[in-house]
Amino acid sequence: MIEIRNLTKSFGQTLVWSDVNLAVEEGETLAIIGKSGSGKSVLMKHMNALLIPDSGQVLIKGRNIFDLAYAELRKVRQTFGILFQGGALFDSITAFDNVAFPLRYFSNLSEPEIRDKSMQCLEQVNLADIGQKTTAELSGGMKKRVGLARAIVLEPECLLYDEPTSGLDPETSDEINDLIIRMADELEITSVVITHDMHSVLRVADRAAFIDKQKLSWHGTIDEMKVADHEDLHRFISASEYHISKTGVTS
Repeated sequence: MIEIRNLTKSFGQTLVWSDVNLAVEEGETLAIIGKSGSGKSVLMKHMNALLIPDSGQVLIKGRNIFDLAYAELRKVRQTFGILFQGGALFDSITAFDNVAFPLRYFSNLSEPEIRDKSMQCLEQVNLADIGQKTTAELSGGMKKRVGLARAIVLEPECLLYDEPTSGLDPETSDEINDLIIRMADELEITSVVITHDMHSVLRVADRAAFIDKQKLSWHGTIDEMKVADHEDLHRFISASEYHISKTGVTS
């Protein structure tokens, strides 16, 4: 579904990564892992042209999205749902209105249809009873779930998750992981999960891609990752697991 070819990105004189080549297959869940600051989220933002590379291509169903006119790019972006790291909810409106916002902006549905669709999505993330609460009344885990409900309301073909378990306790993190699995199974959706939470990777992902030292350092299946002859990858995995065991927080 997504093919990344020879992608290079810098900010000013600072190279983020160069010559990244990676494919995301339709229906799979790919985890992109790496240290903080390695450029995982930057890579995700290239997948729907929220950022433009120095060079290279991102092909969605064979079309390079950086060559598309704005009207066509907007259509492509509507096939993606994004769960941002902090939820990115609007503080001044209710949880229900946050979920309904994309439908009001991007669809021609009537208000009763918007209400039904938004409530259905809240039910899918186990929050059917909090629609009229403001974001200030929600816990961190609830905000992530409302963000996920909003991400799926336009029935996207691909979901992008940016650090979905960051800052959450282990029990709440497991709830989010369960939802990632449910969304992939029930909606038959392609998923890309940006994370350095290895517990989450092992729970939800089919494959992993490791960003390290300004490049795509390794990628393969989860079973291949467990036995890979890659010292930096295993050092990263061990450090992540140690951090979770010591703190009890997946961040």
